[in-house]
Amino acid sequence: MKRNTSQHPAALTNRTTFKVRFSEVDSMQIVWHGEYVRYFEDGREAFGKQYGLDYMSIYHHGYLAPLVDLQCQFKRPLTVGEEAIVETRYIACEAAKVQFEYVIYRASDQSVVATGSTVQVFLDKERELQLLNPPFYAEWKERWNIR
Repeated sequence: MKRNTSQHPAALTNRTTFKVRFSEVDSMQIVWHGEYVRYFEDGREAFGKQYGLDYMSIYHHGYLAPLVDLQCQFKRPLTVGEEAIVETRYIACEAAKVQFEYVIYRASDQSVVATGSTVQVFLDKERELQLLNPPFYAEWKERWNIR
C-alpha cells in the first residue's frame, strides 16, 4: 500500500519509472546503497524536464545549483531487473534554495524502498552563494504559483 511519507506538502510532483540494471547491484545481489543517489538525481532530472527547472536551464540563466545536503533512508532492497518508481516532490520555501523529497517505490507492489531529501543552493558565475532567489527562479515559482 502506498503511504505518504512526506513531512511537508509537495508543491509539485513528478513520478518516473526505472529498471534496476546488473551494474547497480553489489555482491549481495541487491542495489548498492550509492545507486540511490543516482535514482534521486534521475528523479530531479525528470522533474526538471517536466516543470522547466532542469540543470541546463539554471546554467543558461547564469547559475549553478550544487547539492549541499543529501539524506537517504533505506527501507527494503531492490534487485536486478526489478522496476521501481522514484517520486520527486518539490518542497516550497522562501529561501534561495531548491528542496526535494523522494520516495522510491517497488513498482510491482508499491512498497516503499527508500525515502530521502536533497537541498540545493544557487551560486552565480563567480561561484558566490546567492542569498536571494535569482530572478529566473522567482519567475519560475510565480509561474507555478508557488509561495
